[in-house]
Amino acid sequence: MHRKGANGNKSRQRLLDAAAEEFALYGFYQTKISSIVARAGMTQPAFYLHFESKDAIFAELVDVFQSQLSELVENSRIKPGKAVHEVKSEVQAALVSWFRFLSGNPALTKVGFFHSRESVHFKARLADMLKEKMALERAAGYLRTDADLGFAAEALIGIIERLTLTRLLPGRDDPVHLAEQTRLLLFDGLLANDG
Repeated sequence: MHRKGANGNKSRQRLLDAAAEEFALYGFYQTKISSIVARAGMTQPAFYLHFESKDAIFAELVDVFQSQLSELVENSRIKPGKAVHEVKSEVQAALVSWFRFLSGNPALTKVGFFHSRESVHFKARLADMLKEKMALERAAGYLRTDADLGFAAEALIGIIERLTLTRLLPGRDDPVHLAEQTRLLLFDGLLANDG
């Protein structure tokens, strides 16, 4: 089904990019194959050289998004033996990479993180991954023993989800600032220091 060669790969990518834009703007049900190919500057027969259906291209976009974000989360583990300031720095670096990914292709983020039917389950899987990582970090002595790690992981996903929707994608804030503020909230809280 897939066309071979550099031109075929470029055409396929143009269709994926156009589909992400259309799905992000209009949702799955309102998006038509005709609007995808028009945005891509291609024809419907060209679409069917690369994808069986609208469902197939949507599923691929969701899979690409979820695979890439899962890999980022999976690769963000703090190794034992770090000082507290190093832990804070590594957490902030991980958050920056996540927010940069989410802002790197806003249409794909809207499709994979918000519009797909699987997004709720995907975010639950991300929270489970974070909980497992936090358990390792607790064992290394970085996290409090009385903290509910499941709650913390769900809260972090909720923070990322909301900030992505209200600040990152609209361009109201950048990944570095969002990561810094999230890290500050998680590690230092909101209370003023008594001195």
